[in-house]
Amino acid sequence: MEKIYHGSCHCGAVRFEAAIDLAAATSRCNCSICAKSRFWKSVIKADAFRLLEGEDALTEYRFGSGSVRHLFCKTCGVKPFGQVRLDMEYKGQQLRGEFYAINLACLDDATVEELANAPIVYEDGRHDDHQHTPAETRYL
Repeated sequence: MEKIYHGSCHCGAVRFEAAIDLAAATSRCNCSICAKSRFWKSVIKADAFRLLEGEDALTEYRFGSGSVRHLFCKTCGVKPFGQVRLDMEYKGQQLRGEFYAINLACLDDATVEELANAPIVYEDGRHDDHQHTPAETRYL
């Protein structure tokens, strides 16, 4: 069931709210940036996200194809979310339009139980094959 969660970066300069269904699939990816930062995400449509404060505190990093806006707090360096425009099929769903990838570690009001019970799908981003699970996931 979808619920409104509030989140922030570590220093609190960036604050947001997002409608997320933590009982639906969350994901971890083995691409270079997700693996290094241990990014655990829930991907939501743009209309389910609202930046409450801190737009001026965000800085952007893009790499590879440049399609994903990796957004970080300039002060504390935490990545509370990223933004991407998609037009693809992903595990049987059509994903078209603007989406946000919410860093679940940045949710301030998600309970330990909600996070512990959230199902995780692993993506092989290292080989640009997000449809499939990498051979090894224990380190993610």
